[in-house]
Amino acid sequence: MRTYWNFNGTLRTLDEWQPNCWVQVTCPTPDDEKFLFDELHIPDYFLDDIRDKDERARYDYDDGWTLIILRIPYVKEVRSRTPHTTIPLGIILNKDICISICNFETNMMIDFVSYQQKRNRGFTDSVDFVFRLFLSAAVWYLKRLKQISILIEEAKRNLDHGIDNEDLIGLSRLQDSLTYFITSIRGNETLLSKLKFKLPVDELDADLIEDVTIEMNQARETTNIYTNILDSTMETYASIINNNMGGIMKQMTSVSIILMFPTLIASIFGMNLVSGLENTWWGFLLVIVLSFVVTGVFYWLFRRKTWI
Repeated sequence: MRTYWNFNGTLRTLDEWQPNCWVQVTCPTPDDEKFLFDELHIPDYFLDDIRDKDERARYDYDDGWTLIILRIPYVKEVRSRTPHTTIPLGIILNKDICISICNFETNMMIDFVSYQQKRNRGFTDSVDFVFRLFLSAAVWYLKRLKQISILIEEAKRNLDHGIDNEDLIGLSRLQDSLTYFITSIRGNETLLSKLKFKLPVDELDADLIEDVTIEMNQARETTNIYTNILDSTMETYASIINNNMGGIMKQMTSVSIILMFPTLIASIFGMNLVSGLENTWWGFLLVIVLSFVVTGVFYWLFRRKTWI
């Protein structure tokens, strides 16, 4: 699906493509790709790079065409091992062409359009458009990090009532998401530092870049904080599980030792040897009483030492 936006003065839709407009392509269809190749004549390998969901944030230039790949946060709607992840957003620029391509429909782009319409100012040029996308990505990283923080606190509250595998697996998945976030944010920061010298930046763009840098730094620091918190939490619960397992093993060992003594007594008096108790009526009772006494003594000793 593609949408044409006129961003001079205000952001509004157009019925057809015009020079110096923004072409927003979401989940490109074969018809969209045909338009990009045949009408706008973009390099074909640009789409292949954007289609790769693991493509890193980078800048590329080819015969007047500029390709910028930005990593943005994304939440998968279907059940997944890592619901919070990052995806590539491609930005293709030329003299009078400005295109954004994303193979996923994201809340970030919907919010980006809505916010620019509320501003009622549009973009000054394609460079301003690029850095505002960077700013929106940084803001949405912070939003997703707040959601992850809520999920971490919820899992910790559940684990305080009892260790549950599902909650531990949930924390592990959030740990994977934070790894994707910090890697993508660092890639975006590196890309931003390169674009300062690759794109024609004016004074207004410089102020916007400073805002983007601040938001990116905050997103990176917040991700690092949550990562450290989650690592500490996982280590703590791992220690608790090991401690509980050690207590259970100690109790099982103590019970095994206690049960060993009546078994030993019964084995000794049950051997096919002359013991002097074969012809007495109280021989069996003596063995039973002795077993209970020895068992009780060792049970009392183990309880006193808190081994059971």
